[in-house]
Amino acid sequence: FDGIGLDFIEGKKTLELIEKNGFPCDKVLFAGVVNGKNIWRNNYEKTVELLKNLQNKSINTVISTSCSLLHIPYTLKNEVKLSDTYKNHFSYASEKLVELNEIKKIIETEDYCNLPEYTANIKLFSKERSGCNTNVKEKVNALSEKDFTRLPVFSEREKIQKEEFKLPLLPTTTIGSFPQTSDVRQTRASYKKANISETDYEKFMKSKIAECIEFQENIGLDVLVHGEFERNDMVEYFGECLDGYIFTEKAWVQSYGTRCVKPPVVWGDISRAKPMTVKWSTYAQSLTEKPVKGMLTGPVTILNWSFPREDISLKESAYQIALAIREEVLDLEASGIKIIQIDEAALREKLPLRKCDWNKEYLDWAIKAFRLVHSGVKSETQIHTHMCYSEFADIIEDIDNMDADVITFEASRSDLTLLDVLKAKKFRTEVGPGVYDIHSPRIPTVEEIKSVINKMLSKVSYNKLWINPDCGLKTRGNEETVQSLKNLVKATKEIREENNL
Repeated sequence: FDGIGLDFIEGKKTLELIEKNGFPCDKVLFAGVVNGKNIWRNNYEKTVELLKNLQNKSINTVISTSCSLLHIPYTLKNEVKLSDTYKNHFSYASEKLVELNEIKKIIETEDYCNLPEYTANIKLFSKERSGCNTNVKEKVNALSEKDFTRLPVFSEREKIQKEEFKLPLLPTTTIGSFPQTSDVRQTRASYKKANISETDYEKFMKSKIAECIEFQENIGLDVLVHGEFERNDMVEYFGECLDGYIFTEKAWVQSYGTRCVKPPVVWGDISRAKPMTVKWSTYAQSLTEKPVKGMLTGPVTILNWSFPREDISLKESAYQIALAIREEVLDLEASGIKIIQIDEAALREKLPLRKCDWNKEYLDWAIKAFRLVHSGVKSETQIHTHMCYSEFADIIEDIDNMDADVITFEASRSDLTLLDVLKAKKFRTEVGPGVYDIHSPRIPTVEEIKSVINKMLSKVSYNKLWINPDCGLKTRGNEETVQSLKNLVKATKEIREENNL
């Protein structure tokens, strides 16, 4: 080959490896010095220093982005409502091409320190950004090991919770969200545009919650959810309730397939401005004697599915978000919500490529951020978490170390192979591997679900197993959701009877 592209952004050791091993003189180095995964302006001073270092080694260098620009929005030109205070710090895909051109000009100019492009960039990065919250920083700095430790230990909590809830063996539940039908989306959009009043909006949402609770009770689910009809996205919704986040108008990026999301931007220090979910969860709980799960997104997933800051570490950002979510957890508990699910769908997403860096560079603080969220609850409060489509096997011990009481996760697409890992590693947390794939409109039969449950029972103890779909039902239609859940409950009841459970 004639050239190779190397990432100098996430590739923290790339320069070190070049200095150690050299670079072939007959090859072109495509130096990925402009971040293709984040929206912040490039710091020209640091980039020029790096490129000068490569020049001094007589390496034939092309200035490039660190990766494809698929991961960021198209252009800032469409952000007409966003203040220049923010936009001056942003660079979307088309702006990053301008940055590449400006960096090239700077590198090729002997007296580049006087170039307008360079001096303007230096001035931008010398300014102190708004968004600093001294109180938040002090809370993070004051954290100690006890803040990440929940007492009593899991084995004691498990006994307390079984007595508290008196759930049947193989308890049934869902992951959280119910179908976001057109009337739900239209009502949210109308409220956002101020076309309907807050009173009318809340009346509609409460009617949907009431329908959802009634349906779940009628088919016999054991642990209920409120349906999350008020939420546009599992990260954006919480970002809108937190101080320190800002929101774009047109910064869409691909999520998967044809689905797109508009990630919020971590601008400053994060804190909770007000309760975010308590109103909806407590209303749902008031409609039933069965436990209703409080539904939250975890700090690591909120951070990983946002555009994070680059002026502080991911660890510090995660702890800030964790402290904010912790306040919500404690408010839910104080309001009578006894089961709280804190989803960490994207836990694995930021794992460093080098396995030797997994713990010290990521898992050590990511697992602690989750533990910080729930370490202050009572022993009888049951903490759930959820993880979806990912390769869990090689971090299963870290997942167990999150110290949740129950974890639900996707297993239907992998033919339940993860269950062998759980058994081999003596996984202590109670588990709910998905019994059917929600990413298909196909309705699983009772017999199919029974077959899956029996396979699970051959590898997971019946007193550790929960029965649920493999993910949230937000993208599904009502018809397939209703019948699939009916079949899930019927299959579970038949398994209980057949096994005298």
